[in-house]
Amino acid sequence: MILKIKIHPDSGRKEVIKKDEEFGVYVKSPAENNKANIEVISLLSKYFNTSYKNISIKGGLRSSKKIVEINENRYYCQG
Repeated sequence: MILKIKIHPDSGRKEVIKKDEEFGVYVKSPAENNKANIEVISLLSKYFNTSYKNISIKGGLRSSKKIVEINENRYYCQG
């Protein structure tokens, strides 16, 4: 699954919000030394109930708008 996301670093909260076809990801970490990207992957793994290893940033590594890929074959089911 490919997602378009817009991150909001230094937001003071941790939250994933779906906005039409794009996701807004709010993180507390600053956009420096890859801290915000790491927190984005962590939040998305919780939101989609999958391991962080199944999520990768495919585009926009240094941008607030990113393309993220989630390996759909590795979702975990809570049960």
